[in-house]
Amino acid sequence: MSGRFISALVAGALIAIAASPAAHAQAYPSKPIRFVLPFPPGGGTDILGRILAQKLSEQVGQPVVPENRPGAGGNVGTEYASRQPADGYTIVICSPSLAISPALYKKLAYKQEDLTPIGRVASIPNALVSHPVVPAKTVKELIALAKSSPGKLVFGTGGAGTSNDLAARYFISQNKLNILVVPHKGVNQATIAALGGQVDLVVVGVATSAPHVRANKLRALATLTAERTTTLPEVPSIVEAGLPWFQVDTWYVMAAPAGTPAPVIDRLNTEFNKMLKDPDVRKRMADRGAIPVTSTPAEAAAFVKKETGIWAKVIRDAKLAQ
Repeated sequence: MSGRFISALVAGALIAIAASPAAHAQAYPSKPIRFVLPFPPGGGTDILGRILAQKLSEQVGQPVVPENRPGAGGNVGTEYASRQPADGYTIVICSPSLAISPALYKKLAYKQEDLTPIGRVASIPNALVSHPVVPAKTVKELIALAKSSPGKLVFGTGGAGTSNDLAARYFISQNKLNILVVPHKGVNQATIAALGGQVDLVVVGVATSAPHVRANKLRALATLTAERTTTLPEVPSIVEAGLPWFQVDTWYVMAAPAGTPAPVIDRLNTEFNKMLKDPDVRKRMADRGAIPVTSTPAEAAAFVKKETGIWAKVIRDAKLAQ
């Protein structure tokens, strides 16, 4: 074999090796993708996830199958997704529980490192709302009421380890209040309990609470935002209410099992960023109070790291570790 022929073979092999990641990305996906939803049907995570799953299916030309795996504040579904093959055919929508759980639970069945962020997709502002029978009409009045009637008020939450559960406990701890916390199997169920008067308070998405507030079935004491929202412009922000440290939104990051090939992660990131610019998707998200957010995988990873540090301090200061 001539030296020229051998050189050509080597060059061809190198080109094939260099091209293989691109070819892998182009071939993906070639079968249905499982889209894990770590919360029950009907809640904000479920609704948002199904909007994204439907559009992703349209864009990639393969079925994208939503799969509800609720439990433990989102940890059951997140752990399940982290244990699946790292081939791009299982993805999971993660909420703040991804950043909360490492500090909240001493024994957690998975690690953040078991997942690779694909990108941020949405943020939903929250509101602190009460049943109308609660006489307090402002946050300051609520704090005064809780101090004058210790143990009388009940705070409903979406389950241990969720951001609204931790927000409730942090509110109670920082204000040195005696309020009973009752976790539910999702914030949707906690909101239903508030509507029925089984609980007095709940932290819930602004868009979810807005129709009930307008119908006088719930009272919004404050939005947990820096500024007032366009959805409930008449409701003061938590900064106006004098508690700037109590800004809590519900964010969402898409992720895949650690080890998923980088070209697949990049392809999924491109697809999600593309759909989040689609007018129909943006409208459907806005109707549910979700604000579209785009990012690179690296930016999403940095965001989760930052949020993990913030929640770790909250948990430490409030002595909430379990």
